[in-house]
Amino acid sequence: MSTIEVESEVAGKVWKIEAAVGDALAEEATILILESMKMEIPVLAPEAGKLAKILVAEGDVVDEGRVLAIIEV
Repeated sequence: MSTIEVESEVAGKVWKIEAAVGDALAEEATILILESMKMEIPVLAPEAGKLAKILVAEGDVVDEGRVLAIIEV
């Protein structure tokens, strides 16, 4: 089984985590929501799979390019 690293496309703060480890995710399912410049930006699953790890917590500040989650496909 292969894995995909889901990275942040913007710098911001983790506002809300929408999915839990072990969840089956459809392609483009929301994993979490980032807040950046007073905008809410959903982080979506690039492919269908199982959420293996979430590497951040609500309230964490993240930089662009940081790995936020890992999906098993």
